[in-house]
Amino acid sequence: MKLDLANLTSTDALEPLDDEAFAGLAGFRFALRQFLGFSEAALKSAGVTTQQYQAMLAIRATPEQELSIQGLAQQLMLKPNGAVQMVDRLESIGMVQRRVAPEDRRSVLVTLTQLGDRVVGVLAAEHLDELVRQRPLLVESLRRLKSIAG
Repeated sequence: MKLDLANLTSTDALEPLDDEAFAGLAGFRFALRQFLGFSEAALKSAGVTTQQYQAMLAIRATPEQELSIQGLAQQLMLKPNGAVQMVDRLESIGMVQRRVAPEDRRSVLVTLTQLGDRVVGVLAAEHLDELVRQRPLLVESLRRLKSIAG
């Protein structure tokens, strides 16, 4: 939905928000920005990008700990050729490897290498610790938003 500022009228708002809603939204966005700032610094120190970490996390999160290029593209909201490029970069730094899918030889499966598994494990633990650190602000912000959502 794009907001047309030139033609905005007071009737365009569904319901006016109260101070509690604004505080909840602001707090949530602040906690999110703090988390993302932490994440960017942690990923940079590990030598991976945000999108590379997301790809490794998606692979590690599957029960089989492998994803097809198509599945990875869906997880990252990329086109398949973008996912191929992502896998190329991850493969070049030793984080993932490819193998032909046994049930469909046209499909390629991507798995983490031992290095990739160690890196994503350390990064995930650091991210979880940061989420726990941000918990009070997140909980309070969501509580405020829940109170207006009914």
